[in-house]
Amino acid sequence: MTAFFALTTSLLWGLADFGGGLLTRRTPALTVVVVSQAVAAAVLGVIVPATGGWSEAGPRLWFAFAAGVVGPVALLSFYQALALGPMGVVSPLATLSVAVPVGVGLVLGERPGLLQVAGIAVAVTGVVLAGGPQLRGAAVQRRAVLLTLVAALGFGTVFALIAEASTDVTGLFLALFVQRLTNIAVGGAALAVSVRRGRAALPEGGFPWTSLPALAFVGLADVAANGTYAIAARSGPVTVAAVLASLYPVVTALAARGFLSERLRAIQAAGAGLALLGTLLLATG
Repeated sequence: MTAFFALTTSLLWGLADFGGGLLTRRTPALTVVVVSQAVAAAVLGVIVPATGGWSEAGPRLWFAFAAGVVGPVALLSFYQALALGPMGVVSPLATLSVAVPVGVGLVLGERPGLLQVAGIAVAVTGVVLAGGPQLRGAAVQRRAVLLTLVAALGFGTVFALIAEASTDVTGLFLALFVQRLTNIAVGGAALAVSVRRGRAALPEGGFPWTSLPALAFVGLADVAANGTYAIAARSGPVTVAAVLASLYPVVTALAARGFLSERLRAIQAAGAGLALLGTLLLATG
């Protein structure tokens, strides 16, 4: 069950990142974040009362609130790092986010078996290579590295926080709702500051209504991924769940290959293969 839900998380996050990346080519990143999260919040706003989620309100919701604060900061840092580039360095470096939940799991006493340790090492190596690391060529700005490390720390922290935000499925709906509302508040505040500084909140043609289904998909895929990760982390070792859930860059690369006909570099293809091998080791370990 842990492997199934964690791999589902990777699939959903990978597709959400792919969709979000396409949307930010035409629409400001902060607008994409706020609108997509607003759609997810609206859907959860119906689900929570229907499932009696309000009865699960309690101290654990602070974990969801914290995840909602950290998430937009991490995402904005990541987008800024990608803008500074090179992407071949930024994208693989961001996969260090897996160190946070894995570290939490080890602190809590989890001790993976030898086969699982090998799987973790192989899978993480595969994810880094699948990002197409740029081993030589363009110089890397120190600010880009710093922003990427901030993003990685933020993403990993969200992993760890959302796993602690609820104890059952009903409570999970409420936790995800609180996280989305906080995402909107933080992202909206950042968007307001951006507009005040003279940056556009919308493309020249106005709100991209034709992109609304894609924005909805990104928001719903993201919230679903948070939910499946929380279930994975609570049904088995966090160390295994976190590593399998971190395979989403492989999904993004394969989506770009399938939908945009982008050719995978040899190092990316090798990384995808290693990620698959690591997944098999973790699942059988």
